[in-house]
Amino acid sequence: MYRVSMETGMTIREHIEELRTRTLHIAISIIVITIFCMSFGLKPFEYFDMQLAYPFPDPINNIAVNITHYMQKTLLPQEVRLIQTAPGQAFFAQLNVAVMLGVLGSLPVIVVEISHFVSPAIGKRSQRSIGKILISIFTLFSAGIIFSYLIVIPFTLDFLYRYGQAIGVETFLNINDFIGFVMQFFIGFGLAFQLPIIMYVLSISEVISPRFWRNNLRYAIIAIAIFGAAITPDGSGITMWFVAGPMIGLYLVGMLIVERRAKRAETEEYQNNNKLQQQ
Repeated sequence: MYRVSMETGMTIREHIEELRTRTLHIAISIIVITIFCMSFGLKPFEYFDMQLAYPFPDPINNIAVNITHYMQKTLLPQEVRLIQTAPGQAFFAQLNVAVMLGVLGSLPVIVVEISHFVSPAIGKRSQRSIGKILISIFTLFSAGIIFSYLIVIPFTLDFLYRYGQAIGVETFLNINDFIGFVMQFFIGFGLAFQLPIIMYVLSISEVISPRFWRNNLRYAIIAIAIFGAAITPDGSGITMWFVAGPMIGLYLVGMLIVERRAKRAETEEYQNNNKLQQQ
């Protein structure tokens, strides 16, 4: 009734069951971290002149609230105040922050579960490659979030609210809009920083030739610039380069990695052919 996979000896039903189990593990990890961030706060203490903190139950001043306070302090211009215009907006904003922390905290679990799911169907050498790719995805996604938090979001918010200052209006920002704005940049830059991984996977799967990336570099720069202009909230042409600039750099890095791998593969193939001829 169910076909057996030649690579692993598992039926399709068993593959689906394993996928369900690993997806459940990921979901449980996200839910547990989300609940923890909504239910516990951090109480500071000193240990050998080091400022540390330990978790304690506090649903009101929880970790998500503390993270929101920190983002408000570090990202918003001093003139801007967060407000809520309807009951419950602050709660749902904290829930969104807690879910974001749950997903970020579960990234190692996601990497491990995906790696274990695909590893039986591939060889040991390919397993190492998959592991490196998944670790690179995690690293680049984290780098995209850090870059957007430290550079892009503060500059963009300050730049946009200068328009309000220019005409002398009070500047307020809805809490939900603020959290949504930050999360949009986190996701956008986290995904944008995956460009080298996408290029590498397409090349090793032979969907696209390694020379394709260099041959179409000029078109890639134009497409990246258009993408940067599309996802940035202003039409100044300045903030778009905070997106396009790093992506062009990542494109060049991905191009060099792909070409280096292709050259190494050609060298290995040439050496193997020589060995066969000598035999």
